[in-house]
Amino acid sequence: MLSPLVKVDDHPFSDVQSVEYREIPTPAAPAPKSSPGPAQGDPANLLLPYIDVKLDFEQKIYWAAMRPSQHPMITMELLRDMMCVQESVRAIMEEGNREQCRHLEYFVAASQTPGVYNFGGNLAYFADCIRRRDYDGLREYAYACIDVVYGNAMAFHTPLITIALVQGDALGGGFECALSFDVLVAERSAKMGLPEVLFNLFPGMGAYSFLSRKIGMAAAEKLIMSGAVYSAEELHRLGVVDVLAEDGQGENAVRDYIARNRRKHNAHKAIYRSKRRINPLKYEELRDVVDIWLDAAMNLGEQDLRKMLRLVSAQERRTDRQEP
Repeated sequence: MLSPLVKVDDHPFSDVQSVEYREIPTPAAPAPKSSPGPAQGDPANLLLPYIDVKLDFEQKIYWAAMRPSQHPMITMELLRDMMCVQESVRAIMEEGNREQCRHLEYFVAASQTPGVYNFGGNLAYFADCIRRRDYDGLREYAYACIDVVYGNAMAFHTPLITIALVQGDALGGGFECALSFDVLVAERSAKMGLPEVLFNLFPGMGAYSFLSRKIGMAAAEKLIMSGAVYSAEELHRLGVVDVLAEDGQGENAVRDYIARNRRKHNAHKAIYRSKRRINPLKYEELRDVVDIWLDAAMNLGEQDLRKMLRLVSAQERRTDRQEP
């Protein structure tokens, strides 16, 4: 079930679940690098703690779903798994080209947490870094995020068509992650938004870059500055969501989309490749924007941090309600 809306200073915001700060691994470790996992064995048999991988070579689909979690947030551990998935995809594609077997055409990123895609970063950790003036810790986490979304946006430097399947709330960095794929499929009751402006910040891990390329600069800026949470139906009308699915039918909608466009795969693949050439996204752009985000974050005042932590309290209440 999707979360009810709460208000932060009279702005509607999803009362999303989170994890208490003490339970969150500190993202001050080095940014995720290529994992040795796939190289040590068959990249088609990838076992990861935070992402469930299923390969359908008959339909040529790589399914990667974030495992069920009471705290579906972007942690360094999840980022490392995401990088491992990207390397696995590249290894399978290279092997397929070399051996003429096990071909893939589509990649699907989903979540197994009911009613949730991902709630993004850990606001309590952000607030703690800002209060301790830990610029380096916050920067390492932010750079790790853009490493992942840049790989997504480049389709992992492969000819795959990538799809995000959103079946619940995708907020902040979770929404940015979904935006980084070629196609966004969302169930009708899913809610997505970028609430950062409500505590005097902005989404710095790709939202501006992805939205401005998809719906134009003015519409992107309006969406970001609103701080609002939008329904999938609203975002479909805006052109952000590409395929609107009925509730509970998201996976079927993805399969239908692929089946319907199978004969056009060569054309679609070329179109997405051309899009990246005509309106290229450079890694330097993401890095420059995230540096601006870091400066803005470190400038937040105590009142802004209290608003941030008020949301954390709402998230904790949601978590408490879900406990048996």
